Amino acid sequence: MARFLAFVDIFVESSTMDDVIAALIKLDNLEELYEVTGEFDVVTLLSARDIEEFRDVLKNKIMKIKGVKSTVSSVVLKAYKGPRCMAEEPQRAKPPRQ
Repeated sequence: MARFLAFVDIFVESSTMDDVIAALIKLDNLEELYEVTGEFDVVTLLSARDIEEFRDVLKNKIMKIKGVKSTVSSVVLKAYKGPRCMAEEPQRAKPPRQ
């Protein structure tokens, strides 16, 4: 059965970045973890059994880390390219009729 996946973008108090990263690394549900430039400070890919487990990790683990100011989550609806794609051939767009 496919896992529930979501990108979780995290705003961090700059003085606590190293501590926040150290705490995030310990979370088993985080598949990927990046410190980034731009609007957010950290981008993660979180996996869970279902929406309930996702909510628990977000609310009771990530948001309780000292230095995490806020998060923005994007739920993955379907993967088209990358390690989490199904083994089947992706659907190709048909060329327009002329």
